[in-house]
Amino acid sequence: MFAAAESEAIGRGGISAVSAATGISRRVIREGIKELHARRTQPEGRLRRPGGGRKQAVEEDPSLLVDLEKLLEPVTRGHPESPLRWTCKSVRKLAEELQHQGHRTSYRSVARLLEQLDYSLQANRKTREGSGHPDRNAQFEYLYRKVQHFQRRGQPVISVDTKKKERIGDFKNQGQEWRPKGEPERVRVHDFGKTHVRPYGVYDQTRNEGWVSVGVDHDTATFAVESIRRWWRWMGQKAYPAAEQLLITADAGGSNGVRVRLWKVELQKFANETGLRITVCHFPPGTSKWNKIEHQLFSFISQNWRGRPLRSHEVVVNLIANTTTKQGLKVRARLDRNVYPSGLKVTDQELAAVSLKPDKFHGEWNYSIYPATPL
Repeated sequence: MFAAAESEAIGRGGISAVSAATGISRRVIREGIKELHARRTQPEGRLRRPGGGRKQAVEEDPSLLVDLEKLLEPVTRGHPESPLRWTCKSVRKLAEELQHQGHRTSYRSVARLLEQLDYSLQANRKTREGSGHPDRNAQFEYLYRKVQHFQRRGQPVISVDTKKKERIGDFKNQGQEWRPKGEPERVRVHDFGKTHVRPYGVYDQTRNEGWVSVGVDHDTATFAVESIRRWWRWMGQKAYPAAEQLLITADAGGSNGVRVRLWKVELQKFANETGLRITVCHFPPGTSKWNKIEHQLFSFISQNWRGRPLRSHEVVVNLIANTTTKQGLKVRARLDRNVYPSGLKVTDQELAAVSLKPDKFHGEWNYSIYPATPL
């Protein structure tokens, strides 16, 4: 229609001129002129009358969709020896293979067909967590009720975990930040470094506040409980002056794991010092991503220092302490230079001295540690 209007505007010789300029055939331009003069009204959203244009490839070749799906899922729908079984399934490669099978198609047609089949480009997603425990969901419900119970009574509820180990020095840190054009931060080519830090976080689920101890030694249960102790000393005690209990939600593994004896022994020391009854609820195995601290604290810390080399301990502490969110997250951080030897053994007698009371529901996941009664 546009080519026809242009040729009409030019006048004599317009059809030949527009055909040479656009590559549209003279016959098509003449058809467009006829439609212009006919002044037919087309349905809304259409420039040409229904039925015009070439028929879709699947109408002329019904087996095209079937063969395309076989190439996409060779294990379940096609032969396991499909030529594309071990290659990148780009639209061009798919089109080439379909052409080898006798289909007349192009990579653009394949892209349109993929959209019709509800396929899209997708990256891997971490969702598989191994074999789930039969009481996994029940534990989540139990933990939720426990948190609600503590919060209604004004007792502190914290989520704890260790953030991944970070290298200290002029190493590349994932992400980007705004800098003058052509002046990127210069860092080392190789990521070999001996100096690391291990941030251990404590997230107050009620007040949306966080504490991070930046450790320079091993990630042990002693370090984990010391981080909780520092949170209580610098933040928790002021926020909950009348607290009698403390609920800790933690992963099932790591330095605060279910089977870590030293974790329970150190919590007993903390309970004795503060007079608090410590209640612990562990997440079921393989569900650490559901821990509140992961997406309420650690994720925002990672965003705050993206694209910045962690050149020193001071840089790490300052970046963590200046992490904020629109929801009002407040974070405090301190460097912990203490030494925490790994491999410490806890004897049966030491473990038996812990005033631990398992809950009726999965006592290995849910338990309370009471302050020792003074003699």
